[in-house]
Amino acid sequence: MEIIFNSIVYIIVFSFGAAIGSFLNVVVYRLPAGLSVISPPSRCPKCLNRLRAYENIPIFGWLHLRGRCNHCRSRISARYPLVEAATGLLFVLIFWRFGASVQTLGFWAFFSWLLALSLIDCDTMTLPNSLTRSGLVAGLVFQMAKGWWPTFSPIDSVRHLVLGGILGAVFGLWLFDIIGFAGTIAFGPNALGLGDTKLAALMGAWLGWQYLPIAGFIACVIAVAVGGPAMAIGLLDRHQPIPFGPSLALGAAITALWGEPILSTYLHLFFPN
Repeated sequence: MEIIFNSIVYIIVFSFGAAIGSFLNVVVYRLPAGLSVISPPSRCPKCLNRLRAYENIPIFGWLHLRGRCNHCRSRISARYPLVEAATGLLFVLIFWRFGASVQTLGFWAFFSWLLALSLIDCDTMTLPNSLTRSGLVAGLVFQMAKGWWPTFSPIDSVRHLVLGGILGAVFGLWLFDIIGFAGTIAFGPNALGLGDTKLAALMGAWLGWQYLPIAGFIACVIAVAVGGPAMAIGLLDRHQPIPFGPSLALGAAITALWGEPILSTYLHLFFPN
């Protein structure tokens, strides 16, 4: 019975995540274009025909339509169901890691912001202020909720966590300004965009200043591991701009899930006493 119950719970979590992923698809498509993410309802991007309710079911709607609009028969990108499935799997992973907790609810929101920003950065090489700013504020609210619930901690505990989030945001701005300056000297102008610095501030608000350097280091390793070979084999030009947002987001996600054991291992190896 326990296995059946747990399976049902994970299916529900996945379905909820896939539904959020469907909304993220709307945000990623409409926000850079300056369109409302609420109205009009979901529609074909080619003929603008409104999707029926069953056609709008995450993942299954696309499969039912076989990747084509039911009205004009134009292709619908496979990225839509892939984003929905990826979001569902991320929600399951977070729930598996943290269980039913404020941490889970918070990181569901955090990872949704990270995924939307990553996709927009890949599409447009921009990180919209509306998302980075709202994500930063949400991170501070998360720190407040984490400090207060479920133990109803005293105000000093809540203040400590919120202050940690604020310090993390400020540290993110300073740290990545320094990284951007160093990158400009090494690789030329605009090595790091202003949006990347704002994303780092968002990450600091959610992770706290202690874990932000870990996320930044992982992001740099990912960027070098992907960009270096791509340049070596000629897929990318040395002066071709590369979106850094996805690397930052992946570094933040890894740190959110396993930052504590990573930091503990680092301290144990280099500061054993």
